[in-house]
Amino acid sequence: MKTLDFNNTEIAFKAKSNQELSNSHFLFKAIGYNWLVQIGPSFVNLGFALRLPIKGIIKATVFKQFCGGESIQDCELAMNTMHKYGVGTILDYSVEGEQEEEVFEATADEIIRTIKKAAGDPRIPFSVFKVTGVARFGLLEALNDGHEPNATEAKEFEKVMKRVERICQTAFDLKVRLFIDAEETWIQNTIDSMVEQMMKRYNHEKAIVFNTLQFYRHDRLAYLKAALERAKSGNYHYGIKLVRGAYMEKEAERAAKMGYTNPIQPSKAASDADYDAALEFCVEHIDRMAICAGTHNDQSCLHLVRKMEQKGLAKNDYRIYFSQLYGMSDHLSYNLANAGYNVAKYLPYGPVKSVLPYLFRRAQENTSVQGQAGRELSLIEKEIQRRKQSK
Repeated sequence: MKTLDFNNTEIAFKAKSNQELSNSHFLFKAIGYNWLVQIGPSFVNLGFALRLPIKGIIKATVFKQFCGGESIQDCELAMNTMHKYGVGTILDYSVEGEQEEEVFEATADEIIRTIKKAAGDPRIPFSVFKVTGVARFGLLEALNDGHEPNATEAKEFEKVMKRVERICQTAFDLKVRLFIDAEETWIQNTIDSMVEQMMKRYNHEKAIVFNTLQFYRHDRLAYLKAALERAKSGNYHYGIKLVRGAYMEKEAERAAKMGYTNPIQPSKAASDADYDAALEFCVEHIDRMAICAGTHNDQSCLHLVRKMEQKGLAKNDYRIYFSQLYGMSDHLSYNLANAGYNVAKYLPYGPVKSVLPYLFRRAQENTSVQGQAGRELSLIEKEIQRRKQSK
């Protein structure tokens, strides 16, 4: 029986060379300076506007840490390395926030390419997409609160649904499980409705389409319980990825500005409690559910491990996965995989300039999530010291 120890840095970083470890150390040290992260986006955007040669710098630093490359083919090295140590890949085409129909069509085509790549490939257990990659944000927002679309909006939304249906149908036909990511609260109702339509169509035998719930919201545990009841009455399986979320500051600012109740939990402890309660709920109803714990929280990972043991579930039960982002929390991913659990990392890719919004969020997350950059740094430093002493 392999012991699960998240402080085992030898296992956590066995996929990294000394140079890669040194590069990660440098990057997380830089991310630790909040002022640098705050001015970074403006500086980078200005650099591109002035046509300064900054793409190479980004590609060699933050892009290399958090992304697999600019194309699916570029991701092969990272996929093979992770697979060698039992960690799967979720190819994530991280282009978002566009406005043009032709870009949405091209993005849908690329998402379908990731599904075809995943089909029959043991390295890639899931595919994923964001609805804002294939739909205009303003349209999703306009439809979010039951607004009756005008003729132009209705026609535009029909095209969105056709793209989403094409993606989900491909996943169903090729038997590839598909995550649909969560986004801001003021477009999430539209997305939730869309995802449940796809579940009703494609999840009758098992979970193919997965929704994503962000537990920084205080209403998501109740939503999860109600959603399972809908799945039971509709006779389909409920696929769910549980995350804490990435839009907290933006959510609180908008609520204050527009004068509505803040959707954010009153405290981190409340968010943690709901997240772990949701894990328990899912394990208790695993006969009708499939779950992915998308978390960088050590205690939540251990909580799910304990609940699986109590329920008598196999470590590699195909209905239960752990997931982290590429370039972060290797101490969780590699130690869980080494102990025999199902693990897959999100591996973002895309043109450097197009994935900048994703990269900015990762940098900001590492400063805003309590201790995240510090935790990464301390583990990396521990491993660097261990390697020096073992020479």
